[in-house]
Amino acid sequence: MGIEITGWGKCTPSAVLTNSDLESILDTDDEWITTRTGVKQRRIAEAPLSEIGTIAAKHALAAADKDPNEIDAVMMATCTPEFLIPSTASRVQMNIGNNTAAAFDFNSACSGFVYGLTTAYSMIHSGIFNNVLLVGGEKVSYFLDWTARDTAVLFGDGAGAVLIEKTNTDSKLHSSKMTCDPFLGEALMLKNFGTSMEIKDPKEGYFFGISFEGQEIFKNAVKTMARLAEEALEESGLSVDDIDLCIPHQANRRILEATAKRCNFPMEKMIINLDQYGNTSAGSIPIALTEALDEGKVKPNSKILFLAFGGGLTGAAAVIDWGGRSHALKTSNEQLPDSGKTALELVQDILNMYQ
Repeated sequence: MGIEITGWGKCTPSAVLTNSDLESILDTDDEWITTRTGVKQRRIAEAPLSEIGTIAAKHALAAADKDPNEIDAVMMATCTPEFLIPSTASRVQMNIGNNTAAAFDFNSACSGFVYGLTTAYSMIHSGIFNNVLLVGGEKVSYFLDWTARDTAVLFGDGAGAVLIEKTNTDSKLHSSKMTCDPFLGEALMLKNFGTSMEIKDPKEGYFFGISFEGQEIFKNAVKTMARLAEEALEESGLSVDDIDLCIPHQANRRILEATAKRCNFPMEKMIINLDQYGNTSAGSIPIALTEALDEGKVKPNSKILFLAFGGGLTGAAAVIDWGGRSHALKTSNEQLPDSGKTALELVQDILNMYQ
């Protein structure tokens, strides 16, 4: 028995927020943002997260030519769920027309997709499921303090999805390493949410706002991703030279360059698209994977290293065999409806909610 990713898809909202746009609402400029992060623009969503995830899921199902009713489980990696109850995964399940699969969310922040990939492969390997639809996506814009330039410039909205199936091949998950350092959890935290939320008079307003300690994140991201990459390669019996592509979480270009240098990993093998989308947290790796496939960068039987780091502070690395097919069997025309608003107008709508 083998296990392969047989379908893939993404959904990135059409409203583009450029660095120049941010200059009009923040004390910043394109040069400051680009040199520190590598981000040139990001997407802002008006649609609910479940709709964004559904579009990505439908593209993944089309790429695999899979009937939604054959799906055994829908898993959603997100730290910005649409609801606490029911799960966002169950809304995606409903939207694709499946009413029998298992459905659940999990929150490992930016590492969520790799955590989910490992979980899906393991469940299929154990015989619990034959196939899993894994969606990673976020609507981070809703939770950002758009007056704080250290966080407002980093994040964007979007989702990606993959279909993982049991196959009659030798493809497999070679190794996976996952970790969390809870003692550094406050370095990246969304406070005043969940049961810690302070209920206030609506007239007073309240704001979530992601707290972010940039230097602590940078230092630990590089150290953790490099260590996990080395451990995953050692466990799989592979070397850096055996890896055809590395698809990392798209957090910050300087973090990715420092990680590659520490691992002696060539940058030309690393997929980077954060200049176009910013940090979409759990959505970043499946979006980057989908674009790499669309651009012909993923070849049949490639060995791929996934790397991630995120709030918690979590980290993850996984090495997989790609499988024998890197082209979509079918395509989907599904896309989000145009909101009719610019990205700046959508950001202003968010600001107005908390004033």
